[in-house]
Amino acid sequence: MSTADPRVDAYIANAAAFAQPILREIRQRVHSGCGTATEAIKWGMPAFLYKGKLVCGMAAFKAHATLGFWQREAGKGDDSAMGQYGRLQSLRDLPGKREFSNQLSAAMQRIDTGASRPKAAPRPALPMPPAFAEALATVPAAKAHFDGFTPGYQRDYLEWIGEAKRDSTRQQRIALAIEWLSDGKRRNWKHQTH
Repeated sequence: MSTADPRVDAYIANAAAFAQPILREIRQRVHSGCGTATEAIKWGMPAFLYKGKLVCGMAAFKAHATLGFWQREAGKGDDSAMGQYGRLQSLRDLPGKREFSNQLSAAMQRIDTGASRPKAAPRPALPMPPAFAEALATVPAAKAHFDGFTPGYQRDYLEWIGEAKRDSTRQQRIALAIEWLSDGKRRNWKHQTH
């Protein structure tokens, strides 16, 4: 029997109006296709589990939602931050019901057979922007926290700073990064659940 999580209800209720029907539809499809699915919040976003293993997750942002299946064969689907289906902005952007059902069934079968999700190749290290390195050098607490973070948490800061197109934006981001790092905060600390 499927198990709903009231935190997922709250997440959907707090999502942007365009995203709510998308999230409800994904939820309904998962529970229709997997009668024993359980819900959870993983990384601050709704996730669906089968036999205690993550099958898929969904998320809503300001202008789009995402859907990603975790249990899939290597090379199947896009591993970008947008999930396999890119930016979902309406129900039309969701995969067809048959495609969704097939992916859900395949994911459940992989869990049943004990197949593990293939590990992605490690991503190459990002270069440290010189201005960020200089700012870190002047605030030992920020540097210590940054150096203590995992490569993924370091990458979050490096990508955010490196993506700035204007120098003024880059400088603002560096200032914020130093402030947050001084307090030991990860880049996306506002979205963490405790």
